Amino acid sequence: MAANSTPIPLLTPYKMGRFNLSHRVVMPPMTRNRSYNNTPQPHAIEYYAQRATKGGFLISESASASDISQGSPNMPGIWTEDQKEAWKPIVDSVHSKGGIFFCQIWHPGRISNSRLNNWWFLWTNAAAPHDGACVEPTLRQLSTCELAHIVDDFRIAARNAIEAGFDGVEINSANSYIIEQFFNDQVNDRSDEYGGSIENRCRFALEVIGAIVNEIGGDRVGIKLGKKDSNPEALLSYLARQLTKLGVLYLHVFEPRDEPRNNCLQFIRKSFEGTLIASGGYNKNEGDMAISENCADLVSFGRLFLANPDLPKRFEFNGPLNKHDRSTFYKNDPIVGYTDYPSLQLEFA
Repeated sequence: MAANSTPIPLLTPYKMGRFNLSHRVVMPPMTRNRSYNNTPQPHAIEYYAQRATKGGFLISESASASDISQGSPNMPGIWTEDQKEAWKPIVDSVHSKGGIFFCQIWHPGRISNSRLNNWWFLWTNAAAPHDGACVEPTLRQLSTCELAHIVDDFRIAARNAIEAGFDGVEINSANSYIIEQFFNDQVNDRSDEYGGSIENRCRFALEVIGAIVNEIGGDRVGIKLGKKDSNPEALLSYLARQLTKLGVLYLHVFEPRDEPRNNCLQFIRKSFEGTLIASGGYNKNEGDMAISENCADLVSFGRLFLANPDLPKRFEFNGPLNKHDRSTFYKNDPIVGYTDYPSLQLEFA
């Protein structure tokens, strides 16, 4: 099996701020539900090391910013000393392969799982079921005091990530989680300074991101963005301009798979001066095109990277791709669907 003779756009080098990348194939955050008791486990060492390459860029699965920001059981956190220590050998395994590793930090907001006892955001009073049943909570608006508390949770989580050895952090501002809940004019019905205009709906995000930039530096901060709003072009263009002012390193933009490629990337490109990462079910040809047409600087591949731990090599040698097994995505098994996908076996004439 021979390597492609013509240059592959996805496999060209790229300088992302202080980081020298050897290729443009990014491993994005993927929830795996294998961090028992919200603590990263030793089996994650092999999982991430399998997918690391010299000069490759990886982003961890979402890590909760605090004990009241858990979205589902067995997702990792980054708010305690034990969690921070548990991340260190995982980060070391990526660095030992020469990879660059960012920690994604999140807060699900109103999508929190009511089994997890994070009642602070969900209940209108102190009453809560004691039988462990999953119930529909009564939602309420967060007070400005509570919002300030969440901002600080994000700031501390980012500091913990750097102390754990991560090269930087990505803030999940997409996927209908708390920050996008403020962005989205079809969800945000607040009448105070956090609702109404685009500037107001972006206020909470900019407070979170600003606090993190002040804590660890903008050159270590990336933002995951979606496009859920009645006017995504106006919203994302405004936000991109503000994030440029903050010196944010990159924007990781999720595009729905059923929409035209590079649609929102084009207007974000006009407003943002940092690195742009495309995401949303791309295949190799689409990724190459996004790079060659300068719609994006990097492309993230979720399911492809999950099922093909050596994905950049497969792209280089035009190798066959393993098919992902959706039934194992969120199993708690430390091996099945996690570290048991085979690597490419090369045969040279």
